[in-house]
This record gives sequence, C-alpha cells and structure tokens, in this order.
Amino acid sequence: MSLPFDVEIALRYVRGGGHRSRDRFISFISGLSMAGIGLGVAALIVVLSVMNGFQKEVRDRMLSVIAHIEILAPQDGFIDPDDLRKQIKAFDPDIVGVAPYVAGESMLAYGDLLRPAIVRGIDPALETQVSTFQQVVGGTLADLIPGEFKVVIGLDLARQIGVQVGDKITLIAPSGQMTPAGMIPRLRAFQIAALVSTGHYEYDSGLVLMNIDDAARFYRSNGPTGLRVKLKDMNSAPFMARKLESNLPPTVWVRDWSVQNRTWFAAVQTEKRMMFIILTLIIAVAAFNLVSMLVMTVKDKRGEIAILRTLGASPFSIQRIFMLQGALVGWIGTFLGVTAGWLMAINLGTIVPFIERTLGVEFLPKSIYFISELPSDPRLGDVITIVSVALVLSVLSTIYPSWRASRAEPAEALRYE
Repeated sequence: MSLPFDVEIALRYVRGGGHRSRDRFISFISGLSMAGIGLGVAALIVVLSVMNGFQKEVRDRMLSVIAHIEILAPQDGFIDPDDLRKQIKAFDPDIVGVAPYVAGESMLAYGDLLRPAIVRGIDPALETQVSTFQQVVGGTLADLIPGEFKVVIGLDLARQIGVQVGDKITLIAPSGQMTPAGMIPRLRAFQIAALVSTGHYEYDSGLVLMNIDDAARFYRSNGPTGLRVKLKDMNSAPFMARKLESNLPPTVWVRDWSVQNRTWFAAVQTEKRMMFIILTLIIAVAAFNLVSMLVMTVKDKRGEIAILRTLGASPFSIQRIFMLQGALVGWIGTFLGVTAGWLMAINLGTIVPFIERTLGVEFLPKSIYFISELPSDPRLGDVITIVSVALVLSVLSTIYPSWRASRAEPAEALRYE
C-alpha cells in the first residue's frame, strides 16, 4: 500500500541522505532538534520521578509517626475512650487501627542540657496498630508499664543529650504548680526504657513516648486527649475524616494528615510545578531549533516546492509536507526521550550508586540527610503530561515555516533554478 505523496516526501526529508553539504547540515540540525527534545523529555521524567520519590519517602516516614486521621477530644479529654475506639474501628472496613493518646509538650532536662520535647502518652498494646517504627533499640514499647514512669525517646535526641537506655531524664511540664511560695514548675524524673527511630529527623530529635496513664497524670488530663486512626489507603484520609466528623459529636474535632502538614505538601507541589516549567524550557529551546531547521529546509527546497506546485500540488499539501517533517522529528525525539527517561527513572537506584562508586563521591551523606538513597517514583500521569507538552510544542513549531512554504510562488522560485 503506497503512502500519499506528501507523507513520502516528508519521510524522505526526515531521513535526509542528500550528498550536498547543505543537506548534511540540515540533517545535522534536524538531529540536534530531535536530541534536544529527547533530552528535555528525559530530564523532565527523571527529575519529576525523583521529586515524587522524595515526597513519597518523606510522607511515608512522616506517617509512620503521625496518624492518618486524628480525633481530638474536648478540653477535658475522653472520659470513656474504649467504647468510642470500638465504634470508630467498626465504622468502616478501611479503618485498620485506632489507638488513644495523650499529647503534650515539655522541656527535657539532663544535667545542664535542656531540649524541647514532643511528648505522647500511648497504649503500648494498641500503638503498633497506628505507628510503624524503623527500629526500637534496647527494649520494646511493652516496657512502658503504667506507674513505673519510663519513657522511650528518639534516637537522635538521645545522641544530642548523650543518654543511653537506663539513664534518667527530667521532664518539665508547661503548667506549673501553685504553692504558698508562688508558682513553681512541675518536674518528674523518667527512666529511659528504649530508643526509637522513625527515619524522620524532626521526630527522632524530639519525640518522647510514655505510658498513657503516666502521661495523663503528668499533664493532669482526665483521659486521652485524642484517638489516632490508621487506614488501609492513606489517600482516602480526607474523605474518611469528613465521614467520621459527620457521625461524631460536634465537640470532637477531626483532622487528617494532609491538614496537619498542609504547608509542607503545598511547598512540595509548588516546587514540582516550578521545576516542570523550568525544564520545559529545554523542550522549548529544542522546538526553536526545529523552527530553524524547517526554515532552512524550506529555503533549500524552493525548487522542489515550485515543481510540486506546477504538477498540481495544492498549498495545503505543501504545508502538510513540512508540518509532517517537523512533527515526525519532534515525535521521534519525544519517543526516544520517554524511553531513556523511564529506563533511567526505574533504574536510578542502580545508576546513582554506580556513579558514586566510580567518582568516589556521596550525593546524599547519611550524616546530613535522613534519606541516604536517591528515591524515584515515576508516574504515568506525569509522563502523559510531558509527552503532551512535547508533542504540542513540536506541532506548533511547524506552523509558520510550513505556511511560508505553501505561500511560495512557483515562477519566482524557478527563476533562479
């Protein structure tokens, strides 16, 4: 089956193959345009995959400590949290765990050192339903026995103040105690039962876990200050939070993880959009090269255009030849870029360590970054968007040169042939 003549001519122009130096130069510019588009597409796929990977890694580590959904109690705390916990657990099959907690903030003192601490009173038997710790060193959460006033602190916090399992620290409550001598701070000594690592520096450097009964006594709470809820699908947390809120008393406040960290996630999304716009300029530069290549091709092929016009070819057919030529160059470059970018993105975990070993460098030192490997999470939606942008720019760049070719007058062009 033979192709239409304009398609055959466009394919011949894309392949090049002329013996004149000008033909070779046009083929060289065409190859540069193709490579530029491919490079831009590949760079966009790899960069967005790395940003997705970082976002996913940080989010997962963050959600190993914070809950998918938090149900905050009224000011005096939940009086009977067990019934409410069972009710919420049976509310929806997507809910896999519910655990009560008492939250507070304190100053941690050890010797002459003072550090701010995020204190959370937990039920050791239920906490594993809603939290996932990377490691617990020197003991387990089961060592948090009510009345013994033991704590589990973050691994980085322990390193900062120089404590080990078995040492005693002092926690200072934010509200003092009124005495005849005036207001004095409330202090309590706690023994370190274990060290915990979440993989997230912000929590590892300030987290203190204790038994929920000890925390209620320390903060003078009548009961748990909230319930932590874990779901099968973390992305359904906003929808599930609204459902729970509509079925709970109005005095209860329900929030999901996206609300708790809205600023951070908004910043990541803004950064991702800006990176997409910046790297799209690479594709735009390649599209300008495509315009230059087509303009040179049109000038070089004036005689052939005139002959085609005298043989009966319409201006639209001439325009379609050069539009097809430019579009094919752009589409081939896009295909090559998608292939290279996707292969690099899914093999980044192998490529980066190889480069580090070869060059003797470490891109993400463990002493500085809590993520020591370059994560990658290529997503089909990003690839479709990148391909669409590249194809649209490729087609748009062909409009003016092909229009100029269709406007060429045969007699004027053949005068100098």
